[in-house]
Parts: sequence; structure tokens; C-alpha cells
Amino acid sequence: MRILPLAALALTFVLATPATAKTWDLPAAPQTVAWGHYDASDAPVLVVQSGDIVVMHTLLTNSPTGLAKAGVAPGDIQAELRAVYDGVPASARGPGGHILTGPVAIEGAEPGDTLEVRILKIGIDIPYAYNAFRYGAGFLTDDFPYARMKIVPLDRTRMVGLFGPGIAVPLRPFFGSMGVAPPPAFGRYDSAPPTINGGNMDDKALVAGTTLFLPVHAKGALFQAGDGHAAQGNGEVDITALETSLTGTFQFILHKKGSDTQLPYPRAETPDAFIAMGFDDDLSHATRKALRNMIDFLVAAKGMTRDDAYMLVSVAGDVEVTELVDRNKGVHVVVPKRLFAGK
Repeated sequence: MRILPLAALALTFVLATPATAKTWDLPAAPQTVAWGHYDASDAPVLVVQSGDIVVMHTLLTNSPTGLAKAGVAPGDIQAELRAVYDGVPASARGPGGHILTGPVAIEGAEPGDTLEVRILKIGIDIPYAYNAFRYGAGFLTDDFPYARMKIVPLDRTRMVGLFGPGIAVPLRPFFGSMGVAPPPAFGRYDSAPPTINGGNMDDKALVAGTTLFLPVHAKGALFQAGDGHAAQGNGEVDITALETSLTGTFQFILHKKGSDTQLPYPRAETPDAFIAMGFDDDLSHATRKALRNMIDFLVAAKGMTRDDAYMLVSVAGDVEVTELVDRNKGVHVVVPKRLFAGK
């Protein structure tokens, strides 16, 4: 993909808090997306400072032709999506299918650091979403040996998806994919299976108000986001959620190596809970990773012994399957913050 100079991208910024921080607006365009991959060798489309805020516009993972065939009116198909499909050469696409905005580099980020991503706001950009399945994907693919796509109108005033007569799905928008570049040895890493860089985690807990912590593996960290979901059930069993286009407002805070935030795996915090994650093709292995990551966090951040941390997860934590369909399965372990109110 050809990367234009930043001046050519019409990026804007205004003063934000704190006084030294800036807010940047990053559109989705052929020059500002990474199609289907995370890659440490990709040039950043934007470089920001720790503390800066970036408003990232993203596009749903589908084609204008596919949406039109499913019944979306031509005028409701985003011009930005058409531009990306027309403007990104085949050589810059893949191996995955997600259209990800970025990468955004954070000045001074180096391997071993931790990137804190504060998800300040998520907006739904279009009045519809789609859900689809196809043979060869999804958890019950042999039960449904054909393809189908359903367009779901979104009522953004009531914040519900009108799935069918009498069925209204509450909307809780989040990005299916948020991540940094993997280690350079990974090369152009497929955007589908989540791993140590985050990526396609499909974790419905990562809504506005949640903070994501990502280990840095490459210079600049190189953050990307996309695969917008208006709503999703844990598991994402047919391989899609309510897929739509979102705009996310993120604040980036860089923690240098050796800080108490450092862990070798993505984790998150909601206002009410700590979340540890695990990804693996084997669901049991993914669960073990998530449990060990939570135990490590409780030992490092809360001063617990490993024995007590293991016991606490058993009596007061929850193990949840976030997604089953992207080769690497996703599991997260949730521990409520209220358990530590007395400290």
C-alpha cells in the first residue's frame, strides 16, 4: 500500500486535555488503511505523542457489491468504502479480510513497553449492519452448508438493531479488532486470528469506557482498529456479529518497560472489572493462558500470592468464551474490582 505524507492526508488536530495533548482526526481512505493484516514493517499513517487522542473512522468488512446484492441501497453504501475498494491494490490486501484503519505510531514506543488504549467514545456511522455466514466458516458450518447475509436496520436513537418482527437487539458497539503490530518475525500477520498483539479479539466487553493494555512488539507500537460491531454475542458463533462502520475515539498512553502495567499479553479494564485474555486454536489452551495471565496480573498488581490468586479466580472470577470462529479461540477471565474495595 502506498503511504502518502501526513500533509496529504488532511489530518486535523485541536488542543485537548492535558494542555500538551492533541486530538487528531484520521479518516478511512486508501492511504490510511491496512487491509487484512498487522505488520511491523508497515509505515505509520499518523505519528502521535503519548497522551494524544485520535478519532479513527473505520469501515465494515464487506464490499460495495456484496452490500448491494444483500439489498443495501446504492446511496447508503459509504463513499469511503467504494474509495478503499477502488484505491487499495491487490498486492496490499490480505491475507485476512478486515479493513483496518492505521497504523498509528506512538512516538517513543519500543518493544517491551505497554500501550494503554483508553476507549473514550464509539459512534455508529451508518443506519444498518449485516450478519452473514458461509460454508467453511462458523462453528456449525456442516449444519449450514450454504451462504446467507441479512441486513439489519439500526435504530440509533433507541440503540437497538431491528433483527426481525418483535426482535430488537440492544446495541453495544465495539471494535472486533484492535491491536498493535506483532513482532517483526511474524511478517504480514493475518488479521483474523487474535494473538499476543491483540487484533481480532471479538471481545464484546471492549466498549466505550473500557481501557485496553497491549504489549508493544515493534517500534511505534503501530495501533490499528476496525471490524466494527454494533452488537455481538459471546462466541460469535456464525463468524459475524452485527457488522457495521464505527468511529472510535482513543487516547494513547505509553508506559515504558519496567512499569507496573507491563504484562506479556493483552488485558483490559472496565469501570467494574479486570479482564485477562488468552488466545489459542485449542479452547483448553486458550483458557489456560487466560487463567495464567489473570493470576500473573493479580500477583503483580495486587500483591497476592499465586495460590491466593488461583483460589480467588475460582471463587469470584468468571471464565467466558469471547469467540470460537477465527482459528484462534478467545477466552477472557473477569475479576470484579469490588473485591478489592477494602484495600
